[in-house]
Amino acid sequence: MTAAVMAWALMQLSAGQRVVLASVVQTSGSVPGKIGARLAMSADCQWQGTVGGAGLEMKVLSRCKELLEEYTKPYGEVLRYGLNKGAKGYQVTPLDSLCGGQVTLAVEVLIPMPHVLLMGGGHCGQAIAHSLDALGWNHSVHDTRPEFANLEKYPNAKHHFPVTVESFFASENFESICRFSDILLLGHDWSEDQERLLGLLHLFSENKAIPDGLSAPRIGVIGSRSKWQAFEKECINNGLEQHLLDKVICPIGLNIGAESPEEIAVAVVAQIMALFKETDAESPTWRN
Repeated sequence: MTAAVMAWALMQLSAGQRVVLASVVQTSGSVPGKIGARLAMSADCQWQGTVGGAGLEMKVLSRCKELLEEYTKPYGEVLRYGLNKGAKGYQVTPLDSLCGGQVTLAVEVLIPMPHVLLMGGGHCGQAIAHSLDALGWNHSVHDTRPEFANLEKYPNAKHHFPVTVESFFASENFESICRFSDILLLGHDWSEDQERLLGLLHLFSENKAIPDGLSAPRIGVIGSRSKWQAFEKECINNGLEQHLLDKVICPIGLNIGAESPEEIAVAVVAQIMALFKETDAESPTWRN
């Protein structure tokens, strides 16, 4: 059971979902779940496994739901339950049970590592992929030119999509696109990036989601002010609302004077890291 729960939790993390893992780590007396019993719950409140059933499990499942609603960063806590309605004291939470024992659980919020979709496999895309590899983060690549979305140029990519923009969106839906944490529009042709942006925002709009990294992947667009203004105008003309566009990051990367593809990669990946860790890159350090 433990292996099955862990495998299920890893599968949810691979799909871009947060997971809460609850594990029995200590027991005394008569208890329904022994040490090592586990359950996992994903962000959509599906769950797998058991920590013993009955009232204990209901309490744990309820707490897992609360943690998923509250935390978007890694978090952990210890829960102690007395399986006796007469249990007293600040150290345990009493349950209406006749088992009579005590059980201690470790509960963790697990956050999936970033999985960045590079929509454009040119020089900047390759440099960003190298930086992501150094961090152990996942990436996938889409390019309408097969020679820029292949195993030779992107040996560590999870997925290669050497297809047209239209074909890419025909093969994806909202659930599948949410396996990515961030989507970067890096195309060699501005019209392809515009088509990508329209496709993504329409998909998010239809599912009442915004590109904030929580309800849907973040979107970043490489380019100039005039390019973004043209994209914004086209999106509005296609019925998309301004609040969606306001969440799109353009230009991408921290403002560190980056010029070469390698420098741009440092700026972009640092920005993704700051967003992932919910840290303000411009906040003062302990010396300020």
